[in-house]
Amino acid sequence: MSPRKRTDTGALPAPVSPERHAALHGPLLSWYDRNKRDLPWRRTRDPYAIWLSEVMLQQTQVSTVIPYWERFLARFPTVKALASAPLDDVLSGWKGLGYYSRARNLHRAAQEVVERFGGKLPSKAEELLSLPGFGRYTSGAVASIAFGEEAPIVDGNVARVLSRLFEVEGLPGDRDREATLWALASALVKGERPGDFNQALMEHGATVCRPESPLCLLCPVRDGCIAFKKGRVDELPPAKVRAAPRKLFLALAVWPHAGTLLFARRADKGLFGGLWELPAVEVEENTSEAEATERLATALGAPLTLEGTLDSVRRQLTHRDLTLRLLRVTGDKRPTKSSAFQELRWCTPREAEALGMSTAMQRALDAALGHGVMGGDAAPAEPAKKKAAGRTVRKAAGR
Repeated sequence: MSPRKRTDTGALPAPVSPERHAALHGPLLSWYDRNKRDLPWRRTRDPYAIWLSEVMLQQTQVSTVIPYWERFLARFPTVKALASAPLDDVLSGWKGLGYYSRARNLHRAAQEVVERFGGKLPSKAEELLSLPGFGRYTSGAVASIAFGEEAPIVDGNVARVLSRLFEVEGLPGDRDREATLWALASALVKGERPGDFNQALMEHGATVCRPESPLCLLCPVRDGCIAFKKGRVDELPPAKVRAAPRKLFLALAVWPHAGTLLFARRADKGLFGGLWELPAVEVEENTSEAEATERLATALGAPLTLEGTLDSVRRQLTHRDLTLRLLRVTGDKRPTKSSAFQELRWCTPREAEALGMSTAMQRALDAALGHGVMGGDAAPAEPAKKKAAGRTVRKAAGR
């Protein structure tokens, strides 16, 4: 069983008077009934389908999620179907959504639901919290929407609405601020239709109480909004200063042999954790092809000969500016296992379609195939620098 997660709201109380509760709870529910978007997961009472939507919606826009949610449910229609599926199939069905740890946790949680709860999601937020990937938000969302528990939620939209309604100060992530927001959410969710009320808060934040250009004239609780009364709507919540994306460079081994390419599954943690790729190692921007090939040889535990540089693929991730350098290599010893990767596998491009691979790595594979590495008529690899071309790089010892 997973360790117990914290559920306290911290030391800061945030009392809501009965009059204030009534002035907010009822009008927001009525507004939601009139204005809610017609989303597919709002047409079902299936706790599994609702849980899946909440996981997919984390850091992903609604318009992007809808087709993924529909395809994923068609492929894994029940918790038991998801739990019994190979992880590769689950990651393949998640391809393109990013943040792949969500898919891994979804799979692990489904297995625990089958093992511990007979294949049915528990109805209480406290029990849901014990499952992998269930933080306080997801537990509250599933418990309230699917089971009607008076469980609070606070996501970015809800935090913005509450910050303005109650003039809650502090930067996103500040401990006292978060405690106050959760205490407010806990007080407001009490009453009729807690799941719909939580969705009303989220919907209001997404469509009316927006980060920029909020539609205050359409707000059903404008008269009770302290930020509106004080002219502070644009100030609350204060924008979180985001760090510039870190530049990350990876060298990828493009190793064709007998109609196949070498693929590797990464360790479960870290960037692209648990996913398949053309074997990759981190390098610096100015790392030479020879040095990059040496690092790949060390990771794979096999001598490599650098035949040339194929291409570079750029991808902009949320926190990283990623550059993938494709190095065409070969070698006499074809590895089938390596301590640097969970698994190695020689696959045809068609077989690789079934592997769980990130969009970035798929783009790299597409680029490699576009250069004719499988013997097609595409452009040949760019010759490597004279000192590196044709050079066999041995596995580095003691590194």
